[in-house]
Amino acid sequence: MNPRTLFRIVAVAEALTWALLLTGMFFKYITRTTEALVPPAGALHGFVFLCFLVSTAFVWINQRWSLGTALLGFASAVVPFATVPYERWLERKGQLDGTWRLAPGGEVPRNPAEKLQAGVLRSPVVAAVIAVAGIAVVFTLLLIVGPPVPSS
Repeated sequence: MNPRTLFRIVAVAEALTWALLLTGMFFKYITRTTEALVPPAGALHGFVFLCFLVSTAFVWINQRWSLGTALLGFASAVVPFATVPYERWLERKGQLDGTWRLAPGGEVPRNPAEKLQAGVLRSPVVAAVIAVAGIAVVFTLLLIVGPPVPSS
C-alpha cells in the first residue's frame, strides 16, 4: 500500500463515519424518533477520526509536507466531509505521489519521526497492532472522560 492509497482509504472512511454520525443525530434531534444510532456511530466516527489523524501524520512525514499542509489535513477531519476534498486537493498538487521513501532499502531516516516511520515500514503488522492498540487506549480514555457537559 502506498501513501496515496492509505490516505484515500482513511479520508473516505472518515467522511463516511461523519455521515453515519450525522444520520444518527438527525434521528435523535430532528425527527426525535430514536437516539440508538448516536452511540455506535459516534464511537465508530471517533475511532476513525483518530486513525485519520495518525494517517495524516504518517503521510506528512513521508511526503515532507509543509506544516501548513499538515495542519490543514488535521483541520479537515473536524469539518464534516472535508477529508475527501482535502485528499483530492493533495492528489491534484501531487502531494500523494510516490512510495514509502523510508521503507527498507530506501532513504536513511534523519530525525526521530523518520526513524519511527522507518520502523513501522520494516514491521508493518507489529506497528499496526501497536497503532490500533494505542488508538484504542486513547479512544477508551476519551469514552471514560465522556462528552462535554454544558455548564449551568
